[in-house]
Amino acid sequence: MSRDSLGWGDVPITSAPAGYAAGTVNRHAWAGLARGAYADRVREALAAPSGMGVVITGDRGVGKSLVGRSALASLGPDVYTVQLRSSGSGTSTPYGCLAFTLARLPQSSLGSPTAILHGITSLIRNDAAGRQCVILLDNAGSLDEQSTGVLLNLLQTGTGRLVATAQRTTDLPPDFYWLITSGQLAEVRLAAMTELETREVLQAALGHRVSTALATQLHDLVGGSPTLLQAVVSEQIERGNLVLAGAVWTLLDEVVLDGKTALEDIVRARYARETPQAREAIEVLSCARSMSLSRLAKMYGPGLIADMEEAGQILVDRTDRHFVTLGDRYLGDIVRNWLSVERRLELRDKVPGHREDELAELSMEDLLAYAAWTHDCHAELAPAHALAAARAAVSLFDPKFALKCAGGISPGDSEWPAGQQQKAAAYLQLGLPLQAMSSLDDISEAQIDRLAPEPFAELVAAKADCMAWLEDRSGKVPELLRRSRLRLEEFQQADLPSDAGSLARAGLCLDLCEFSYLSFIGEYVPMMDRLRAAAASADADAIDPVHRLRTSIILMEALCMTGKEVEARQLMRELAGKLGEWSNVPRIRENFAWRSFNVLLLCGKWRQSIDMLKDASGRAGHGLHSGSAATDLAVGLAYVYAGRGYLALDPLLAAIAQLEVRTSLHALRQAYAATAFAYAQMGNSVQASVYLDRARSADGPARFVVSSSAEFCMDMASRWLGDPQAKERLVHAAERHFREGRYTLAGICMLGATVNGTAKDFQFMEEIAARRQGPLAELSRVVAVGSRKKDAVTMLEAADLAAELELDAVQARCAALAVTFARAAGLAGIAAAAHNMLESLSASMPALPIVPQNKGPLLTERERQIAALAGSGVSNKDIALEIGISVRTVEGHLYQVFTKFGVSSRSDLLGLI
Repeated sequence: MSRDSLGWGDVPITSAPAGYAAGTVNRHAWAGLARGAYADRVREALAAPSGMGVVITGDRGVGKSLVGRSALASLGPDVYTVQLRSSGSGTSTPYGCLAFTLARLPQSSLGSPTAILHGITSLIRNDAAGRQCVILLDNAGSLDEQSTGVLLNLLQTGTGRLVATAQRTTDLPPDFYWLITSGQLAEVRLAAMTELETREVLQAALGHRVSTALATQLHDLVGGSPTLLQAVVSEQIERGNLVLAGAVWTLLDEVVLDGKTALEDIVRARYARETPQAREAIEVLSCARSMSLSRLAKMYGPGLIADMEEAGQILVDRTDRHFVTLGDRYLGDIVRNWLSVERRLELRDKVPGHREDELAELSMEDLLAYAAWTHDCHAELAPAHALAAARAAVSLFDPKFALKCAGGISPGDSEWPAGQQQKAAAYLQLGLPLQAMSSLDDISEAQIDRLAPEPFAELVAAKADCMAWLEDRSGKVPELLRRSRLRLEEFQQADLPSDAGSLARAGLCLDLCEFSYLSFIGEYVPMMDRLRAAAASADADAIDPVHRLRTSIILMEALCMTGKEVEARQLMRELAGKLGEWSNVPRIRENFAWRSFNVLLLCGKWRQSIDMLKDASGRAGHGLHSGSAATDLAVGLAYVYAGRGYLALDPLLAAIAQLEVRTSLHALRQAYAATAFAYAQMGNSVQASVYLDRARSADGPARFVVSSSAEFCMDMASRWLGDPQAKERLVHAAERHFREGRYTLAGICMLGATVNGTAKDFQFMEEIAARRQGPLAELSRVVAVGSRKKDAVTMLEAADLAAELELDAVQARCAALAVTFARAAGLAGIAAAAHNMLESLSASMPALPIVPQNKGPLLTERERQIAALAGSGVSNKDIALEIGISVRTVEGHLYQVFTKFGVSSRSDLLGLI
């Protein structure tokens, strides 16, 4: 739901092909893609010798009429079609759906109901001219008695067959319902499209990749209706909002529906059927976007609300907050567009919330709704309201609307410093650190001097967050924190009017700011002791109850980075159990989820890391920018780390398409690097090189976790492509991480560097593994030991450990080395087992990280040919026939092979050749 739009400047996008221009996307073609199977069932029912037709049932908007028309359109000119529609008000109008047919009858046929019945029957037979007749009746649930009688006569006399639509069979007139129960009318029940079906339809209709995020957003918007999906897609293409970016369909901005296409006709038809009171409730929810159930019930009564919910017009959130929204999201945008400013103001005045003393009663959603409503009315928010709404918008990841709200606060207002902080936070969410820093620099020294200790510390923390992203300012953060702590000491010594609790909370705020900054730049060891103490101390709970939780979340990441993976996961589980108590704390759940994702990924638990993303993006739906690109990138990254490049490409390319058209804090470099690695895993060296070049050209400041991941993926992609310097870069990175205490990252880098490592490399790898915890550390140790000793049994054990973690690339590497070592040692069983493991991985890994080497005894070409056939179970006689030699010669060659390998059974040869 749109509140405002922020320009993104020039972006490299491709306009939609001409065939996809609005209005040219054929609705029947979409119905065929979405409902082809249902249309086939309708045609089958019409062709049944003993049937009278079919009734298509389903909820509003699932495309019942479209399926009926699509089925009839395929029947060709040999079928005569009569299209009728019964409106909601037609039940009180005799012959309502037959009005146009009635108008064509001669006066002599209008004298009685019987005359009308015979007249209409004759008229339709004459029009059909001997062809089969099919009557298409929309909204059959509202059929009047006279129309029902005429249609029954047409069916029973064989004049025509029926294709009718209704929400439920019980809505039909009793006579039609009896025809269904007796089997003379068939029923085809339509359900809303699933999200997967929506994506498949979009993919087929648009002809290019469609991201899961886009499919999800459009599916939620249209409720699984193919009719509405076609209308929304056409409108967004016409607006230039739905574009091709890197051969992936993506949105430039949020979906805004102005009702200038077929959607308006759909909305007007539904809107006209509502009662005046229900229409006003729809108008209020269109302007408010959402409203608490209690407030709406006070305005319109519980009876109307219950009726509207039962009819699917509204949705009630069944959490403890009970928010009400329109059942069809697109309805709000279009109805709101109809309303004049005067009408919006009139409706707003009926809802409480304009007075400052009511602010405390409003939830974040209520605040945003009231602020959006006020902006729609071209009115100004009071500074207190503007600040509260901006803070709520930032908390709910709607940065553009936060900027609009904070923009209404003037420098002379007491809310100015806090408002500028919300602006800075919003700009950071948009990936614009320079603008964020500029917002904070606009706070004058005089205004800073007037701040109490707590607001002062919050301002410092906001500045540190922005400075960390700016290369020329990042190194100045420690000095900023040092001066700020001196300022707090001055507060204490000057005996200024501030309580001890406020000073203590300010001190904790600066401590948390320092921890966040050090984790941002990857300096985990220097803060570890203080971080452990802060996370363990209960003394701060009385001052700031959430401080310990925030520091514990940072500690969780620090433990993982420094090799304490088991402790990190244990702490993660403990924190997960406490999050419910702090669901009202802004961004706490998202912060925990993203750091937990990194912890799980670096521990080798990539599947669990993907599951964690549900919480990371759970509340991001209020703003498109924060909704899906980061999640798509993270999912792709997890697949790449698992060695499953073939699964990584779709989410990674979707993430790139979004990140290229919207600014991001250098996540694009990470996305390019991960995509290069995915293509390298798939053996596509051309595309891998393309994305490597893009990653190298997208350099810039980033969080340490992001930058280290990008560098690792770039080096791994380069190593897969045969870059001789890639191994050296990975080893140097491991040495740097080791020196700085980041043992987990050091171990991962060495695992990637030592595909063709030296004894020194493997000893270093063992040393790192000894400082780590968990299954990935054990896997690294076993790989190092097995590689250094060239022990096939140990390498097969390592392959099994990798299989347990579902790390395909590592498993393939270990299996390949096991084959090589087993062949060299003459261990046929181990070689065969490892070879079979490689065979099972070949379908998903077209390019192995290492290819088994033949280190066995030297065989002649003929011996190798015969040994391969014998090991595959071919008899000596068949071998002789195949290669044109005698059986005795075959036996002689096999004797030489058995002697060289030291085996006595031909079945042992398979793993050795």
